[in-house]
Amino acid sequence: MKEFIKKIVPSNFLDFYHYFLAVFAVFFYRFPSRKVKVIGITGTNGKTTTAHLVAEILQNSGHKTALISSIKFKIGDKEWKNILKMTMPGRLKLQKFLRQAVNANCEYMVLEVTSEGIKQFRHKFIDFDCVVFTNLTPEHIERHGSFEAYKKAKGKLFQTLSDLNHKTISIVNLDDNVAGYFLGFSADEKWGYSAENSKYKIQNSNIKNVVAKKREVSPNKIKFFVNNVEFNLNLLGEFNIYNALCAICIALSQGIDLEICQKILGQTKGIFGRMEVVVKNPFTIIVDYAHTPDAFEKVYKTVSQVLSNNNFKIIGVFGSCGGGRDKWKRKEIAKIAEKYCDEIILTNEDPYDEDPEEILNEIFSGFSDARNLKISKILDRKQAIKQAVKIAKPDDIVVITGKGCEPWMRVANNKKIPWDDREIVKQEFNKLLK
Repeated sequence: MKEFIKKIVPSNFLDFYHYFLAVFAVFFYRFPSRKVKVIGITGTNGKTTTAHLVAEILQNSGHKTALISSIKFKIGDKEWKNILKMTMPGRLKLQKFLRQAVNANCEYMVLEVTSEGIKQFRHKFIDFDCVVFTNLTPEHIERHGSFEAYKKAKGKLFQTLSDLNHKTISIVNLDDNVAGYFLGFSADEKWGYSAENSKYKIQNSNIKNVVAKKREVSPNKIKFFVNNVEFNLNLLGEFNIYNALCAICIALSQGIDLEICQKILGQTKGIFGRMEVVVKNPFTIIVDYAHTPDAFEKVYKTVSQVLSNNNFKIIGVFGSCGGGRDKWKRKEIAKIAEKYCDEIILTNEDPYDEDPEEILNEIFSGFSDARNLKISKILDRKQAIKQAVKIAKPDDIVVITGKGCEPWMRVANNKKIPWDDREIVKQEFNKLLK
């Protein structure tokens, strides 16, 4: 019904409806963002990990903090799962949560900001104190019309700073190709973070640059230095160095010492469903949320370079989201999987009202040499995971992507099936041990 209404109602009317809800919500909940410091994080990938890391730093350095991420809601020490299957809640839920955070005397609010949320005015009437850009790669292109439109949607978060009367801070990943675009928006204070060998050099002395040097990625952790302070984190992958560096940059902009960041991040155990190692022995099973080609490749690159040895094979289990969402990427993830995997199991992943079989066929069409690959199609995702566990040998690595720790699978007729890739992995692995 919801999708049908979207098709028959003029887009201008829908825009008015979303904007009206934003106005109503902020008045109903009495402009709560004016009484808490709001940090908004946008970008294609890395939002969730960065949000969780910075919330950890803020909370454990003595600042009561609220958080909304794709994984959970948090107010101080109280937290609960985000079961909405929506990274950024609607306007009423969002303003209500902000009011709850204020009533609980939170000093900070950390919020993931999505392009869809911006398109529906969910960010409106939130007085952001600090806005953050992680990176930009193609996603939601069919929804926005073009990559340029997608970029501009993200930019609207940064535009909000120019209308505010309090001190504003913007933070940008200087190594991203569109960093200059986001640096172009006005802010009272600008920060950037980058790698030691960054191609993007900032000459403007008004931008405070935080650089990660001597970076190392091992099977158990990542290591880097910022201003001669050594960071050791229990996270995997080069991309997590950027996520950690972004969180450090946010913390520094809020006056938190580098040594405090070092101590707190060193105790972080990892983020649910993000390069999460669910099984370690006799083979490895990793569950990750990666669903864009960029994130997909980063996961497999990390697995092949860091976790691998000479006697292993990589078994990839994945599908692609339905509902008309970025159909172009289906062939792209096939090309990436073909480059890294020894065996591939294609399976269901939130098909919505699309034909699941057709989704798998579109992915399959992206393989350039399918005859020389071990590829199977198992629509039932639980059975696909069971098969991967069954065929894995000692030292092999099973990579299950697309859903991470999401609590639902969305199928036809707007039906939601309770789900958790990690729990299914544990169930099937335990059966194997019996």
